[in-house]
Amino acid sequence: MLLFAEGSASRSISDKEIKAYVNEVLQKLGFRKRVLVIPPDFTRFHSMAGKITQAVYEFYGDRLAAILPALGTHAPMTEGERQRMFGNIPSSLFHVHHWKSDLVTLGEVPSSFILEVSEGKLDYSWPAQVNRMITEGGFDLVLSIGQVVPHEVVGMANYNKNIFVGTGGREGINKSHFLGAVYGMERMMGHVDTPVRKVLNYASEKFLQNIPLVYLHTVIGKDTAGRLHIRGPRIC
Repeated sequence: MLLFAEGSASRSISDKEIKAYVNEVLQKLGFRKRVLVIPPDFTRFHSMAGKITQAVYEFYGDRLAAILPALGTHAPMTEGERQRMFGNIPSSLFHVHHWKSDLVTLGEVPSSFILEVSEGKLDYSWPAQVNRMITEGGFDLVLSIGQVVPHEVVGMANYNKNIFVGTGGREGINKSHFLGAVYGMERMMGHVDTPVRKVLNYASEKFLQNIPLVYLHTVIGKDTAGRLHIRGPRIC
């Protein structure tokens, strides 16, 4: 369900506007007692997700119970990176995704589906794994924040990639990346309808239905001076 959409290829949305848009949507969602935010890590600094996470923190205050950067298999952020990206949000709210141990497997995408979307090239099942905080943390809102941008493995990041890859484990990440490589990265870059996206969508439809999950996406562009701006937020 689309909750909010704004912007265009030429629009520059200010920090003040993005904060107002975020507040508008969070008010629409109604009162929440315990919120988890899943932003990207420092490798996606230019997504503006840090500023948006700050706006969410200012809205919820103590009801923002945890922030889980979507590391995937990346190294945890340093304290300097965290402060640069997320400002004065208390460090105690941040949790590190330990991709080797902090996992729960929600289910499996069957090998028959992988065989179909890979055009007969692969025949393994795919584990839908997420950080256990998502399912066991008692949250009544999980807010996933990320940038829509071309990606060599899934075609276009973000959406459920932020969940299944960003908080996933080695097997799921490796198998999804191998699927993208076998299908052909040159066939996928910048495309929405790709084999990896189909696998992630299958997993979302089957295994995330009971998670109170809302996605907030940004599109980033440069102005004539080369400065980065938010062109449009989309919340669903």
